[in-house]
Amino acid sequence: MTDILIGKGEQPVKLLAQYGNRHGLIAGATGTGKTVSLMVLAEGFSRMGVPVFMADVKGDVSGLAKAGANNPKVQERAAKIGIEGFVNEANPVLFWDLYGQQGHPVRTTVSEIGPTLLSRILDLSDTQTCIIEILFRMADDQGLLLLDLDDLRALLGFIADNRKEISSEYGLVSSQSVAAIQRALLAFEREGGDVFLGEPALEITDLMRTDFNGRGVISVLAANQLILKPRLYSTFLLWLLSELFENLPEVGDLDKPKLVFFFDEAHLLFDDAPPALRQKVEQVVRMIRSKGVGIYFCSQSPDDLPDEVLGQLGNRVQHALRAYTPRDQKAVKAAAETFVANPGLDVADVISQLAVGEALVSTLQTGGVPMPVERTLVSPPRCFMGAISDEERTAVRSRSPVGSKYDTPVNRESAYEILNQRASQRETEELAEGRKQPLAKVEENPEERSALSEILWGTKRRQGMVETMAKQTARTVGSQLGRKILRGLLGSIWGGSSRR
Repeated sequence: MTDILIGKGEQPVKLLAQYGNRHGLIAGATGTGKTVSLMVLAEGFSRMGVPVFMADVKGDVSGLAKAGANNPKVQERAAKIGIEGFVNEANPVLFWDLYGQQGHPVRTTVSEIGPTLLSRILDLSDTQTCIIEILFRMADDQGLLLLDLDDLRALLGFIADNRKEISSEYGLVSSQSVAAIQRALLAFEREGGDVFLGEPALEITDLMRTDFNGRGVISVLAANQLILKPRLYSTFLLWLLSELFENLPEVGDLDKPKLVFFFDEAHLLFDDAPPALRQKVEQVVRMIRSKGVGIYFCSQSPDDLPDEVLGQLGNRVQHALRAYTPRDQKAVKAAAETFVANPGLDVADVISQLAVGEALVSTLQTGGVPMPVERTLVSPPRCFMGAISDEERTAVRSRSPVGSKYDTPVNRESAYEILNQRASQRETEELAEGRKQPLAKVEENPEERSALSEILWGTKRRQGMVETMAKQTARTVGSQLGRKILRGLLGSIWGGSSRR
């Protein structure tokens, strides 16, 4: 398959595979058919062998995993558009969930997310962000792995206890700022951040799978709960984009994309974002297409995205916008101006008149030239249009090839365990010195050994019961590189340490 039939206007309207990585926009008011268009595109990419990643904000995208019902109206629309051999069918789907409830858990480590995005998640001030930078630098210098929230708390506690020495070496650290970060971590944990940070961390290659028939696997992220935490939602997707950009090689122009990424509720990425972040997002969007990745933003209005990002989106699907207020009328006019004019179509008038299942569409054609906008009757998807049941979701998940890899958390030795071991060793030495006996003598005396054991176990209870599982051969590489903490791409773009 070389293209995706989006629908039919005066002629069939298609998205050519070779321009699938030129990014796109699906916009329109609530209830006008954006989700159907998104499913049609996702199915089309999957059939041409392109993996897809998308967030399921309302739960109805899960229907991609189930064949559609035999509906006469759907068959009638397919015939009207001219789709030959229309057959309902399911798509190969992997379900993911940051909270691990409706899909495989999605995790990343503290070190991989980096200080910049971590500070954004926690909504830290500039001063508090500097302390996070110091924390990561200390972890580098001391060879401490930062994997989960326990590691963050342990190192923050170490900084608080030794802030005078640390301030003299790395920069001023105040107890008030450390306490504020600790409070932010508590709030983040309440939102479910503790399940997001940890191992096994998501490997990008597991989002780029094809099935035995050569169809691209559609990875669906359950986001109906995640969307209630917009900062976590947008930062997670931004981290995922940066991981794709950093790990994929340059490939130039391909016959079809290597991966297509749908970013639903895209305005959340830019709401309250500082200008510097907007600039870096625009950079990533512009450069990631050379890695073979197409990004499709979904939102209610093109106005939700900055002009710098809109300028990178070559494929447009615009559903109806309702012009009830002066602000709505302005949005309609702005949306109309983003299309290549069609002499036979008054775009500004048509946008507010589109029926459900209709859209104004313009895609890149031969030579990368955008086609004049067409009023298009959108194709029906072949999958089920709606949410699947919990039992059906469980059945899909049980057949997943990655369940054994991600469903069980791993807790290997990292900063939390190492700092606890050091603290326990210091307590042992101090106890021995206090009794004026060599440590060996203390350990030989059963009564004193019992007292020492009680102290050490008390320390462990205060710290939260250290539980270290067998070390996993994974993401730490080389004897020297293994001592360095990995960084996220956006941290390096912002001027932090680059991933090493």
